[in-house]
Amino acid sequence: MVLTGRAAAAVLLGVAAIAWRPSTGTVLLWALGVVVLVAVDLALAPSPRTLVLERSVSPLVRLGEAARSDLLVTNPGRRGVRGQVRDAWQPSAGAEEDRHPLRLRSGDRVRLTTRLLPTRRGDRHADLVTVRLRGPLGLAARQTSVAVPGTVRVLHPFHSRRHLPAKLSRLRQIDGRSAVRRRGQGTEFDSLRDYVEGDDVRSIDWRATARRGSVVVRTWQPEQHRRIVIVVDTSRTSAGRVGDVPRLDAAMDATLLLTALAGHAHDRVDVIAGDQRVRVRVIGSADRANPLAEVVSALAPIEPAIVEADWSALAAAVVSRHHQRSLVVLLTPLEPAAIEEGLLPVVPALVARHRVVLASVADPAVGDLLAERSTTTAVYAAAAAERTIARRHSVAAALERMGVDVIDAEADELPARLADHYLWLKSEGLL
Repeated sequence: MVLTGRAAAAVLLGVAAIAWRPSTGTVLLWALGVVVLVAVDLALAPSPRTLVLERSVSPLVRLGEAARSDLLVTNPGRRGVRGQVRDAWQPSAGAEEDRHPLRLRSGDRVRLTTRLLPTRRGDRHADLVTVRLRGPLGLAARQTSVAVPGTVRVLHPFHSRRHLPAKLSRLRQIDGRSAVRRRGQGTEFDSLRDYVEGDDVRSIDWRATARRGSVVVRTWQPEQHRRIVIVVDTSRTSAGRVGDVPRLDAAMDATLLLTALAGHAHDRVDVIAGDQRVRVRVIGSADRANPLAEVVSALAPIEPAIVEADWSALAAAVVSRHHQRSLVVLLTPLEPAAIEEGLLPVVPALVARHRVVLASVADPAVGDLLAERSTTTAVYAAAAAERTIARRHSVAAALERMGVDVIDAEADELPARLADHYLWLKSEGLL
């Protein structure tokens, strides 16, 4: 039961009656009258449980863009209803104007739209829907809250997509798509042609020769579908914030740009995200034009876990599935303690089979501390920053000696730097 403002107004009107005839009997009589009217109004109010509630919601939306939740309310009863509906969502869903007036005749249906402007990446869930129906006098109302499930998956904003046109232009120059397609020695079948003197007899296609009645040879082209494996660290070190966002979000931005670029190059992209266990695995294939949409959706709900990364398990997930030489990109913060204890022991096994690149998000605040030395406190902070940078350089040098390419850049620069390194590897034939 819910009392409305009219019930409070009815009680206040009793003040005039008491002023006209001030007595205990007047007070009791007026109070009894209000209680009776409220009870009658409540008894005549329709039950909110008779309404049928259905929800339709935008399933995917990019962070920073608006979504909508439509609540379909149907009145199957014989009486009309009037009241209010609140379509509640968790705070980070950014529900605006979630309270809606309701007035339905028997058999009518209405669509109530709540605009959502999410403030965080991931799955944002609907809370309870509260329905309040007033009685004919408007003194009291019946209220109930029911669960009407609904989820909006908020995707990564993918700010680095602005670099994609320039990188694709360079990719076309590298792979020769803007020029004549080259044929030669390779592992992928290209076409059939007539045999000419000097051709390798091992390339003769005997079945095609039998069909045509003339000797036919196969031509080959260098392999196009290289394998790229991106490993995203979701452990405690990825929870550290650089500016306004966690390191994990910056790593995701670099992942999406590299996935889009490699997809256009017809390379097969696998993405693994995990800490002590593999939490997301997206497997690329040769027949998929570009796995970007699947990767964006799969990474959207991932949040950093306050645990240490188990690099033995993550490396095993790479080595066990990828037997051919691949480009393995490790997106993890270059934190000396975490790298020395967790990653360095497993690097030799990865480098022995694959080309390994480590990409890390650098914190510009550390560099800012070096510039300020006006006070004693600032000098100590600068010394600590200098020691931190020296340790990072030492760990990076150790990784490079083991055969790992290290890219350490700020969040805004890392996606483009990683994409440039990938294009350089392709241009040099190192993949």
